[in-house]
Amino acid sequence: MKCHRVNELMELILPAWQKQSDLNLLQFLQQLGQEAGFTGELVDLSDEILIYHLKMRDSAKTEVIPGLKKDYEEDFKTALLKARGIIKD
Repeated sequence: MKCHRVNELMELILPAWQKQSDLNLLQFLQQLGQEAGFTGELVDLSDEILIYHLKMRDSAKTEVIPGLKKDYEEDFKTALLKARGIIKD
């Protein structure tokens, strides 16, 4: 599982870092953490924070997070009926 996350992170970080090639890697990671609202030490910055931030970085603030999108329902009534098993997918 960790190998998958490392590969995903590398695929996401390379194009973003190339846009700001004047920064070294640690500076870029620190910038990503600050953009994501992370206030701790750089050593505590998790790969999940980086992955989700890089995925959502250029999207609208109202867009659904990719990991939650599969369970997202526009209509509350439909979501409730699906949760109760009345409506099948």
